[in-house]
Amino acid sequence: MKLDSLYGRIAVVFAAVLITFGLLQGALSYAAAKGLQHKVMQQISRGLAAHIANQGQFIGPNRVDEQAVNELFHMATAVNPSIEVYLLDGNGWILAHSPPNSPLARDRVSLDPVRAFIAGERLPVQGDSPRDAGRQEIFSAAPIVVDGRTAGYLYVVLVGGMYREIADGARDDYTLRTAVWTGAAALGLALLVGLAAFAWITRPLNALTRAVRRFEHGNFAGEPRTRSGSTASGDEIGRLASAFDEMARRLSAQMAELKRQDDLRRELVANVSHDLRTPLTSMQNYLETLVRLGDGLSPAEQRQYLAVAVRQSQRVAKLSQQLFELARLECEETLPHAETFSLSELLQDIAQKFALAAQNKGLRLISIADPAGLYVRGDIGMIERVITNLLDNAIRHTPEGGEIRLEAAYTDRGVEVQVADSGVGIAAALLPGLFERDSPLRRRSTRGNGGLGLLIADRIVALHGARMYVASEPGHGTTFAFALPAARAG
Repeated sequence: MKLDSLYGRIAVVFAAVLITFGLLQGALSYAAAKGLQHKVMQQISRGLAAHIANQGQFIGPNRVDEQAVNELFHMATAVNPSIEVYLLDGNGWILAHSPPNSPLARDRVSLDPVRAFIAGERLPVQGDSPRDAGRQEIFSAAPIVVDGRTAGYLYVVLVGGMYREIADGARDDYTLRTAVWTGAAALGLALLVGLAAFAWITRPLNALTRAVRRFEHGNFAGEPRTRSGSTASGDEIGRLASAFDEMARRLSAQMAELKRQDDLRRELVANVSHDLRTPLTSMQNYLETLVRLGDGLSPAEQRQYLAVAVRQSQRVAKLSQQLFELARLECEETLPHAETFSLSELLQDIAQKFALAAQNKGLRLISIADPAGLYVRGDIGMIERVITNLLDNAIRHTPEGGEIRLEAAYTDRGVEVQVADSGVGIAAALLPGLFERDSPLRRRSTRGNGGLGLLIADRIVALHGARMYVASEPGHGTTFAFALPAARAG
């Protein structure tokens, strides 16, 4: 048993409390038994002093009849050797005593207890012991009346020296020793039963502690398995085990998700590195050709090589910017600065910006919004980035002669923005992971675009407390939608 454990501390405290309680209970029981014994003895002997006092005349008008006192005292102590008899004057001074040869520790006895006894106060009443100045003893007392006045008192100590000697000798009696050993054995048995009970009570807690340690040593992975038979109860320890199981499951899931995110991040870095390597290699090859051949190339060829190198550098710059923007969004370094703005005006501006690109590819770009103005609350720069990414994807994946619709309208979710195209569409099996790092469309990309546009758009929408929705049918187009909270015009 380790004293630094919960069970060890409980055992030590319980043992100390039980022993202290046993000693206190024994002392109180002994004191109570002794008090009851004295009460009974004093009650039985209440009239003893009066009986002795009625046997003769001890005190005359001017003297004490010593002969009569000695004879009567001798007779009383012969009948009951355990008592001590004292003759007191009116002020409590001891005039005579029996046994006469034993030394006295005091010459005077306080009369307050004597008068209280004679007045019939509640027993036991204790008075001074003439033979031991530090003790109080039970007694019997009676007044001695001469010519109608109290001339003195007969004071009988019921527990004399002989009685105390006999009582002290009785402490070594077999019965008393047996009672003491029986009480000690009962305390020992109660201690053992208590320790066993505490061991049984703390066993589920020890099992929970072991489960926590296993879970910790297992790097917070896997099931903790604390809900055994000992911890499946509905008591406090059982509820603690249940709470730990729930916490451990959540922690395990979070650790697994962190590991998955880390794996995806590594894969993303590898994929982006591959996407960057392609345009960088192409740009490097064209520039090296220009440097190596130099004047051997015609001006038209030089311009062509330079144009290819510029296009590749633009692709590298765009992909780098997207990667940087995604990193800032995911670490929440960039938070939305919400404000109220007109979504109708924003859609009109974006549509005008993409009108030429759509026209050059032979596409119809249609913008539909309430001319009175649809007002929303959000970060206007971020929302513009979302719609721009969605329109850019729609233009790139819609063949010539197709149509792209940019719409906004009130719905039960707020003001909903839709970007719909009549392009090639997306297979249903690819939709669930469309906004993940390992997007299937991103893995299938052969143009080195990085596939980060949709991921950035989804993160921005999530920062606004919204959700990106997508619906698509292969060969018939794709629709992206998200909703913003409606607001009143400022």
